[in-house]
Amino acid sequence: MSTQDTTYGIGIIGCGLIGQKRAKALGTGGSLIACADVDATRAANLAKSAGASAFSDWRELLKLPEVQIVVIATLHDSLAEITLAAIRAGKDVLVEKPAARSADELEPVLKAAQEQGVLVRVGFNHRYHRALLQAKKIVDSGELGELMFIRARYGHGARVGYDREWRADPVLSGGGELIDQGPHLIDLSRWFLGEFVDVQGFAHTFYWDMPVDDNGFMILKTSRQQVAFLHASCTEWKNLFSMEIYGKVGKLDISGLGGSYGVERLTHYKMLPEMGPPETTTWEYPMADNSWLTEMTEFYEDVRLGRQPAAGLPDAYAALKVIQNIYKESGYDHRA
Repeated sequence: MSTQDTTYGIGIIGCGLIGQKRAKALGTGGSLIACADVDATRAANLAKSAGASAFSDWRELLKLPEVQIVVIATLHDSLAEITLAAIRAGKDVLVEKPAARSADELEPVLKAAQEQGVLVRVGFNHRYHRALLQAKKIVDSGELGELMFIRARYGHGARVGYDREWRADPVLSGGGELIDQGPHLIDLSRWFLGEFVDVQGFAHTFYWDMPVDDNGFMILKTSRQQVAFLHASCTEWKNLFSMEIYGKVGKLDISGLGGSYGVERLTHYKMLPEMGPPETTTWEYPMADNSWLTEMTEFYEDVRLGRQPAAGLPDAYAALKVIQNIYKESGYDHRA
């Protein structure tokens, strides 16, 4: 039986921007059964589009036997709590990154998932952008040679009142920019380089009037001394995504994520035997972002096969350990 032959009942908890994106990207493998949000109107509006049930209490959604997969897209402060409850209800789960406010907060969730035998995927959808999938294919083929280091930047533009939004409240967010866009940078770097055994970094509030960091800097090293040099920022002034992957015989340059981040583009610089100007190949992806759908489709296959997701709780935990260590080094303690 193929994924196309199975339609899973989906419940979405958290019906804001990300919950709505998830609802639009369920594909043919999932059918929206129920929505839950503390804002009852928001839950009802999302549910109406699919003829689904709506709840203001997420616990009621978890009681529905027809909900097989739960998508959790709430604020950071409730991600771990709701994921734990969904696991105990026997549901498979897709929880948005960072999955918790700290590594400590995620530990009981990891333990419960192992004990219950349910599948938990973490929403690291950036792995499924076309440029990054192509980059992974090139890296895995060995065309870059041995990898040496990664240099990456991810930044928000500015908007009036940013420092009064929920991300600026440490109780709700667990931190600032480092825990917001930082997990994507860390996860992608681990995806290419492997585990980091040495973590150095600095988080600081340079500009915004808020008790959380607006910039996070990381130098992460593997046991083979491969380095990820990463910067997450919400003082970028224009949305930015840039990742460069350096191998001994070539380099990949990934830029843009579509929309306000600019056209998604991948350039492969291939070193020639005589060196000098490299052979250059560029791919552009001006079409709509399909990473959410690609990620969800893979999760349906995970569930069908009983296969551990490629991006799961251990990946979120590894990213949160890096973040937690840097916050500690930098004098921030956002843990509730």
